[in-house]
Amino acid sequence: MKPRNTLRNLGFYVTTIVALSLSAWAGEPAKKSVAAPHGQTISVEMIGPVTQSTDLQIICVLKHDPAGDKYIEAMDDLNQKLHRIISSLRERGEFAGELGETLLIIPPANSITPKRLLLIGIGEESALSLERLALVGGIAVRESARLRAANVSFAPTLRDQGSGRIDVGEGDAAFTRGWILAYDTEVRLQEQGLSPANSVVSLTIEAGAKYFDGAATKIADAVAAVGATIQKRDAAPYASN
Repeated sequence: MKPRNTLRNLGFYVTTIVALSLSAWAGEPAKKSVAAPHGQTISVEMIGPVTQSTDLQIICVLKHDPAGDKYIEAMDDLNQKLHRIISSLRERGEFAGELGETLLIIPPANSITPKRLLLIGIGEESALSLERLALVGGIAVRESARLRAANVSFAPTLRDQGSGRIDVGEGDAAFTRGWILAYDTEVRLQEQGLSPANSVVSLTIEAGAKYFDGAATKIADAVAAVGATIQKRDAAPYASN
């Protein structure tokens, strides 16, 4: 399988990282979008995971606290709308939220709007870091590709689990960096016939009104910086002759 022109023309995608465009038409939640490498669109939207229209909704889950997990605002709403599936799994010790642990859920009928929900563990609250969020971003994009999800949404939900350790915008930017770098690898593998063909067209990162503008700015900066990093990557085939 011959590589397509996508990799060679990556600079084209990077140069399309122009000023964010705001769409706030009547009745629509605020949303800012930016073009990312490989034709992806990465957006920040003022919406919660319960009402998002998406192929795959992803959230971070802290490691289970035997003394009691916290469910605040969006996280509580999600858990309640899912008939307490998340808290039930955690309290039974069947999803601990260890770093990198994943669990896919098909939402019950008439519960939430997303077609599927992916939980990704991020480990102990005391160990939260930007590096861990970048790792979650890589896991998220690979799982999205494996599940053939074209449109994906992500809500970190860390504030909604009682953690204020990481700035929301910085955390979203770290997740975005991990996502873009992992997707670049995924595309290169696909172009060389080493991974099943599938395109993840868009990523939407959900943010509350308080964090929306800061997250949008930092995510746009992250997209530009990662685009430059990708251009410097070794373009030689992974499989040697």
